[in-house]
Formats: sequence, structure tokens, C-alpha cells
Amino acid sequence: MLIAPDDAEEYDPDSALTEVAAALRGADPGGERTARVLRDTFDQLYDGVRTGRYRWDQLRKTEKTHFGTQIEINMQRAFRFEQGEHLDYRIAGFDVDCKFSQSEGGWMIPPEARGELCLLLWASDTESRWKMGVVRARPGMLGGMNRDRKSTIQRKYLNEICWVFPEGRLAENTLLHLPEDDVDYIMDGISGAERVRRLCRTVQGRVLSRNVVATVAQQADYMRRLRGDDGARGDLRPEGIIILGQYERHQLIAEALGLPVPGSGDTVTARVFPALPDESPSVMIDGSFWRLANESDPVEPAPTLPSQ
Repeated sequence: MLIAPDDAEEYDPDSALTEVAAALRGADPGGERTARVLRDTFDQLYDGVRTGRYRWDQLRKTEKTHFGTQIEINMQRAFRFEQGEHLDYRIAGFDVDCKFSQSEGGWMIPPEARGELCLLLWASDTESRWKMGVVRARPGMLGGMNRDRKSTIQRKYLNEICWVFPEGRLAENTLLHLPEDDVDYIMDGISGAERVRRLCRTVQGRVLSRNVVATVAQQADYMRRLRGDDGARGDLRPEGIIILGQYERHQLIAEALGLPVPGSGDTVTARVFPALPDESPSVMIDGSFWRLANESDPVEPAPTLPSQ
């Protein structure tokens, strides 16, 4: 809902803005696609499989600056926006400029977008949050011009933004939210295979995305470090640890044990212990019942998981 600013006499409801906002909501009703673009763009710039990076402060200044350009490109690819005549996109028949800011309210509006519609994006990997809105960048609401003649939206006019998603959730960057000692332990492994084993031991009961595994393994065939008898799944079985993937039967096991259900490319690990048939929650794996292990439970070799 659009809220009139303090200088309401200068405010003119904008039907083009409303149509663009409606088109964006229609293309992504729950915000999942936009959230995925943002998550993927962070991971793309970290380039963890080659660099081992996973934090914003590990990026160079030029890379941070490039983030906005990459978001613009990735949003167009994901939503197949038409190319604008003068600005980045054409949405619902109107030219729209795409702007990303590293700080809330810090969007820089270039001269060519003055008076035009702007799609505004903000995301924080640390807070696992993002926002998206649309605004008409009226010249009277802009101030603080820099050397490139770009201006920010004055704070008192931020309430002119029509929020398409005022509070979106970004998929968690697991490594970023671990204690520093745990990350050091994981990343100090002497090989990709050892680092992945340490990851699966240390981070149990949480979703590990494909990118987290890539960042830890730092190898082109990183997913192989999880699979089968020659990967972490086989190596950690004697320690009672199961490694669940995106397969349907793995998802059913995760759900039965009360674990997060791994989606496409995801992994969830947990230590398990033999259960009585009437114990809950428990699940049958490889012909017998299992439950999540308690700290006091001795180590029992984990069952063999279904292959798919």
C-alpha cells in the first residue's frame, strides 16, 4: 500500500507505479524467486568453490560495487524482463531502472532515472533479510548528489516507496552463522574430503546448501565428497552419522525424524541411534528403527541409507 509523504500536496498517486508493483507481485507471489536470485548472487560473487570465501567483508571493493550490476543481470534472466527503451527493464509496459543498495535507504539514483520508476532492492547476508519496492524517483525527493551525479532518496521521502516485499527472508548462509572456532576447525582440514567430513560432523540438523559444500570442499567435484561409500556418507557411517540429500526417501526420513527437509541440492546430517518400534519420533531405515541420538548415547554405526 502506498503511503502519502508529509508534503502530501506535492504527491500524485502513480498508476504506472501501481501496475509495475502488481506485475512484480504476480510474477513472484511469495518472493521465493527474488530471494533465490539474491542468494545466488551473493554466492556467485563469493565464488567459494575457488576462493573459500563466504562473507561480504571478504570481497574487494570493486566486487561489492559490481554486486548491483550482477543483481540487475540476474533478475532479468530469472524473470525474463524485456529490455527497457532507456532504462534497465520494461515491466507492465513501463521503463524501470533496477537499483541495489548495500544499506537500507542508500539507493543511488542516476541522472537518467530522475522522474522515472525504480525497482529498489536491499539484502543483508548477515541478517538473512531482503526487501524489494518500487518508487517514482521524483527530482524533489532526491538529494546528496555525488561525483557521478547520482542522488539518494531523502529519508523523509522513503515512505513513498511501494513495498512489494517489505520483509523477505534470505536463505541462510550457514558458514556465516557458525561460531568462528567451528569454521576454523572445518576449513583447517588438509583436503576437500576432510573439510567436508568436518562440516558434516560439526553442523548437524541444519540445511547445508550445495554452495556451502562447494565452499568447504573447494573442488570441482565437490558433491562427490558427500556421496556413497567413497565419500563422507560412507566415511561417517561408523560414527553414527547419516547424510540425507534431496532424494524423496531421504526427505521422508528427515521429516519423520523432525529434521529440516533437504530441498534440491541440499544436505542435512544427523547422528542416529537404534530406537524401539514405539519410540517417537523414529523411522525405519535399512530394516530397523532409528531415532536422533542424544549426547549420552554411545556411538552406533549408522544404517545404510536408500540410494535415492
